[in-house]
Amino acid sequence: MAETQQDQPARQRGKRRHEVGVVTSDKMNKTRRVEIPRLVKHPRYGKYIRRRTICYAHDEQNESHIGDTVEIMETRPLSKMKHWRLVRVVTKAPQAGTPAAETGALTPGPEPAPQNA
Repeated sequence: MAETQQDQPARQRGKRRHEVGVVTSDKMNKTRRVEIPRLVKHPRYGKYIRRRTICYAHDEQNESHIGDTVEIMETRPLSKMKHWRLVRVVTKAPQAGTPAAETGALTPGPEPAPQNA
């Protein structure tokens, strides 16, 4: 007897890797550059060294921006360098603040009194 689609057990995909990293570039449309930091122990000296892995992730709605912590998941190759896709934004980056703070403009204060000699 031939088994139908419903009789066969559901075919399981392999487990996909999930990583958490920080968005370092959002200049491309629907693509984010994500840095995944890690600590590696030096083989001889035992000191921990900071290393990073850089991944390009697909962000369909352009919802993440520079400084956001995001969760990405491994997927099929989407382009030459994109093999990851955005799952969710874990935390948003803190905003820079007021526009005056961004431009470096000083807040107006009291004017100094003129000096007459």
